[in-house]
Amino acid sequence: MKTSLIIDLSTLPEEGGAFSCELDSSIFDLPEGDARATGSLIYDLWAQKFESELLLTGSISAAFEFTCVVTLKKFIQTISLPSAAIAIETGNSIQMDVTEALREEILLEFPTSPRCDEGDIPEPCEIDSRYLAVDKSSDNDLSPAPRNEGADHWSALDDLTGLNDQP
Repeated sequence: MKTSLIIDLSTLPEEGGAFSCELDSSIFDLPEGDARATGSLIYDLWAQKFESELLLTGSISAAFEFTCVVTLKKFIQTISLPSAAIAIETGNSIQMDVTEALREEILLEFPTSPRCDEGDIPEPCEIDSRYLAVDKSSDNDLSPAPRNEGADHWSALDDLTGLNDQP
């Protein structure tokens, strides 16, 4: 499987050209404990050069395993951009490696708070009631924390002045 998409501008027709294939999931190079790519980056793009810019239009997608922020379950969600438009400055280059641009477009679409009910196969996204304090019964043997009703809490802070002046 390919690990990069290189477009040769010297052989690219003036009207542009089509590029369709897959790139290996290793291009994402995500840190341990983050989302994990579960498949390749699939692209179907049209590339066309305009003066000093290469324009890529088309679709890109890749599947990832995320951890739900509510249930902490792992789930699969496909990040799909059906109408991507990516412009890349060509400078004086004859060959353009556009892999990083495709990678960035996908990563920018990552959910900020991944939820398993938004996955490819939606699952119920409810926190287990055992972890909710509001669902705990109040009939236990614990007494509430003692409160010092007449205490002046600000005076305790006043006693801390001068600590930085000590050698």
